[in-house]
Amino acid sequence: MCGRYSLFTPPEDIEARFGATFTESFQPRYNAAPSQSLPVITDASPERIDTKEWGFVPPWADSRSDFGFINARAETVTEKPTFRDAVTQSSRDGFRMGRCLVPADGFYEWVDDGSENQPYRVTLADDEPFAMAGLWAEWQPPQTQTGLDAFSGGDGSDTSPDVVETFTIVTTEPNEFVADLHHRMAVILDGDERDRWLTGAAEEATALLDPYDGEMRAYPVSTAVNDPSNDSPALVEPVGE
Repeated sequence: MCGRYSLFTPPEDIEARFGATFTESFQPRYNAAPSQSLPVITDASPERIDTKEWGFVPPWADSRSDFGFINARAETVTEKPTFRDAVTQSSRDGFRMGRCLVPADGFYEWVDDGSENQPYRVTLADDEPFAMAGLWAEWQPPQTQTGLDAFSGGDGSDTSPDVVETFTIVTTEPNEFVADLHHRMAVILDGDERDRWLTGAAEEATALLDPYDGEMRAYPVSTAVNDPSNDSPALVEPVGE
């Protein structure tokens, strides 16, 4: 799975890499974690880098308690009701969903070394930022009734909560390098694969969901990364080397 990653590349370099512009102030992330609002590039606005919450909730969900999926398996993404409409870029009851790119410059995996789980940071060999394949959706929490009349069956006003925009990262079988660290890896899209994921037909897009075949590197980092409340440059420094 992919449950933690980093993105601290200077924003101008991220914009140049992906041909898109940040719509709000960029906040470096050394320990991006589920439930946080993080940068994504969607098929609806490929020229923009927006933020969405990590933890996918489909538009038809009655609550988010049974959802909030941080990963979607590439092998079943077109079969699972939770994700298939996002893959086909469909809308539901007026709410949008689709495909997205999730920019990163590294991700973390944990390896059992016999005494504890040692975290490793995994990057491309050239340390350049990359795009992970993702899916996104809009979801609106149920309306809540307010005012004294809500308790007496009267004309209490209905309050419509703001629409929540969420995303998930698509994972696949690991390549030979990542297999030494974990049995799954995020789908990494390279070059024109990024545009094809955003704009291609569903069949073409899902054909891209295979293990990354480029060179990668990994190095051990501090166990401080285990705590998602820790988010500092020290987390990406190598240890024990």
